[in-house]
Amino acid sequence: MPTLHGAVLAVALSVLPAPVPPPAAVAPGADVTPAAVDRVVEEYRAAVAVPGVAVAVTRGEEILHVAGYGHSPDGAPVTPHSTMATASLSKSFTALAVLQLVEDGRLGLDDPLRTHLPDAGSDDPRWARITLRQLLDQTSGLTDATLPQFSRPQPDDLAGSVASFRGRAPEHDPGSTWEYYNPNVQIAARIVEVVSGQPFATRLDTHVFGPLGMTDSRTIATADELPPSAWGHLRVLGRAVALPEPPAFGTGSGGVLSSAHDLAGWLLAQSGHRPAVVSPASITAMHTPSPASGGYGLGWDTGTTPGGQRSVSHGGDIFTSTAHQAVLPDAGIGVAVLANTGAAHGDAHEIARRIIALADRTPSPPPADPGAGIDAALAAVSAGAVALAAAGIRRAPTWAARRSSRWGFAFRVIPLLAPVGLLGAMAPVVRTLFRGRDVTWLQAAYLFPAFTVALAVIAAAATALFVRRVQCWSTRAGRAAP
Repeated sequence: MPTLHGAVLAVALSVLPAPVPPPAAVAPGADVTPAAVDRVVEEYRAAVAVPGVAVAVTRGEEILHVAGYGHSPDGAPVTPHSTMATASLSKSFTALAVLQLVEDGRLGLDDPLRTHLPDAGSDDPRWARITLRQLLDQTSGLTDATLPQFSRPQPDDLAGSVASFRGRAPEHDPGSTWEYYNPNVQIAARIVEVVSGQPFATRLDTHVFGPLGMTDSRTIATADELPPSAWGHLRVLGRAVALPEPPAFGTGSGGVLSSAHDLAGWLLAQSGHRPAVVSPASITAMHTPSPASGGYGLGWDTGTTPGGQRSVSHGGDIFTSTAHQAVLPDAGIGVAVLANTGAAHGDAHEIARRIIALADRTPSPPPADPGAGIDAALAAVSAGAVALAAAGIRRAPTWAARRSSRWGFAFRVIPLLAPVGLLGAMAPVVRTLFRGRDVTWLQAAYLFPAFTVALAVIAAAATALFVRRVQCWSTRAGRAAP
């Protein structure tokens, strides 16, 4: 016979809701779907002027999504097969080409570079201690203080890039300091040529692009060789402006052109799912930083996402295009983004960050162009300068009549030339801001397009006022002479 306590308990249980089973665990990266990726890209493009974007996303052993959005500067639609600039993503291709030769036993990562390039550099003994690994992880000690990478006469080929270092000394002891420097990887690419006996572009075609089915991909030497599909833009006042890429040499360090379709296969190879081109041990070596490099491996940067997942990634910036690639081992997700807007805007990096946030299951703020407000303010300042200069030009005769002293006149007009001086000194100013990183004047203008336009307008207005005041004062002084 049931007890009273048992009867009460049975009644109570009968009216309680059934227990809810715990939610099923969400698989890592489950929120990364083709529809979600499309939404991220289209929302970003609706808010920010990015004419063309290509995206590749992989999950596990499969290609989850490849897509093109918008158009190139010549009006052609961006498709999954559009060949676009990968910029510094090229460094990871060079690293893989080196690792292939390591696996073949034809060189070692810790070989001194002079084992393969005996005439490289100068008599400085530090050149003999630079290794191939240090070239790839950017700890060679070579910097822009050794040889300015952009303002030097640009080489025609990798042999010329290496020859540029004759008589130059490393700034730091090899292996002691990390500093990102494109010619490091150009020297490594030259070693690939020397050891393999093939031009670097041929080596990539036959040993990387071909085996991975990357039929849209190739490597170029200079910006002059960019095809129309890889042309890009700057953004000024919220509008994309198509401009040619400034001249620069980039074989090995920034010359790979690819597509969303091809980068999907590349991501799978870097995730260990297409090991035919290189062994898993070599992939691990590429993704492992040295003690002196911080988080930088061999053509890849290591770290964690905002959500705490392990990440292996690399960005790519030229002055009219950007690119980003990332592999998230915990989520099994790979992401590559190509955008035809330049380094000043970082759009490929921001779009990739938002796709990675899907894998992190972390929110992203509404997309916005942070430069639009700054550009508008600069436009207002330059318009104000033009108005003030116009008023000053109208009043110049009266102004000159009040200036009796030659020194007082000079003191008042010479400052009007300051904007011209600043415009001419943009490159060294930017080098100072970037802690010595080399840029040419044209590259500095591309990095700060709205500021450059505003400064040019202000300089022109101030120069016109200077000329008018000098004319009026000279006329007045001539009349006043006995």
